Order: sequence, then structure tokens, then C-alpha cells
Amino acid sequence: MDYGKFKYEEGQKAKEARKKSTNVTVKEVKYRPKIGKGDFDTKTRNVIRFIDEGHKVKITLQFRGREMAHPELGSKILDEVLEAVGPAAKVDTQARFEGRSMTMVLSPDKQAQEAMRKAAVEAEKEAAAAAAEAGETPVEAAEVVEAPTEAAEVDETPTEVVEVSETPTEAPDTATAESGDTED
Repeated sequence: MDYGKFKYEEGQKAKEARKKSTNVTVKEVKYRPKIGKGDFDTKTRNVIRFIDEGHKVKITLQFRGREMAHPELGSKILDEVLEAVGPAAKVDTQARFEGRSMTMVLSPDKQAQEAMRKAAVEAEKEAAAAAAEAGETPVEAAEVVEAPTEAAEVDETPTEVVEVSETPTEAPDTATAESGDTED
């Protein structure tokens, strides 16, 4: 038996095993009870992205001062996150208070994600079939829709830009030339 060959094959088997294994990490996203709509949407998009990548997500809601008296606001925000994520994730740990924060852990639901992907593929196939029945390829249908809007934008934009840009550039130039003041 060749020991070098044996060692090489063992290394290859270990490499294949590492390739097939998945590394699940826990990502944390922090919310506040008085979070704004835009911030909420951005953080929730990140939660959805992490779940789609296969990571677990720990959602932390931090309370300060008098906010501690209203845990229902925190529960409401966590419910909105769950609603936005939808069936792609399942709740590992229900929301609970830990000091001044409320936490919840979500993990990806592989079966639901696979079902959503299959539904998306089916919808694309149906759209392609409908376009084929109409006698157009999907690319031709997209070109027909995009062509008029591009032409309209090109016609309107240059006239507006010329009118707006001429007036402001003339006024500052004449003002600096008349006053003669320069700052060093």
C-alpha cells in the first residue's frame, strides 16, 4: 500500500465533506420601539436577505428609559417583521425580555423557500407561454413596452435642463464680476 496515495485520498474525502457541509451563522439585527418606516424597511430587507442566504437571524429590540413601560410596542414591531418575512422563516425562539431588550430568533424554512422558488419558476413559464400565444417572444414584448417611454424621456429632458441651467449660471457670474471681491 502506498502511504502517500492513501494520505492524498483521505485529504480529498475531507475536502468533499467540507464542501457539502453548510456553515450556519447567527446574524443579529437591532430594532428600536420608535423606529421609522424607512429604517424598518431597510432592516427588514436585511433580515430577509440573511434568511435567504441560509443564516439564522436574532432580532433584538432595545428599550431605553420609559420605553420599558410599553413592551406591547416591541411585540408589535416583531409581529410586523414576522409578517414581512412571511413563510420563508420559522420562529426558533419566541420573543422574550432579557433585561432592557426583547429578542427573537428566526431560522430559514427550507421547504417553504423551495416552494416559493418553484412558484416563481412556474409564474415565469406561464408568462412566457402567454407571450408565445400572443405571437411575441418575451424579449419583443419588453422592447415594445420600453421603446415609447425612452423616446418620451429623451424629448422632454433636454429642454428642461437647458432652461433651468441657463438662468442660475448667469446670475452668479455677473454678481462676482461686478463686486470684484475675491476671498483668498
